[in-house]
Amino acid sequence: MITEFTLGDIVQMKKPHACGENRWRIIRTGADIKIKCEKCGRIVMMDRQDFIRSSKKTLEKAPVQEDTVTE
Repeated sequence: MITEFTLGDIVQMKKPHACGENRWRIIRTGADIKIKCEKCGRIVMMDRQDFIRSSKKTLEKAPVQEDTVTE
């Protein structure tokens, strides 16, 4: 069960997708979480509680993006 996650993280779910892949990229966060299968590209949207319950672990953290200001 994952409690902390950010946009762009790759997570592993408890059950694999129908295509056989078990890696999902988080593409939207909020009250609902939208994840995209890394193999076939299928997008699934679920509410936050279902996502937390169905997730297993974070495989890769999203790279930290630095805000650059040009003057």
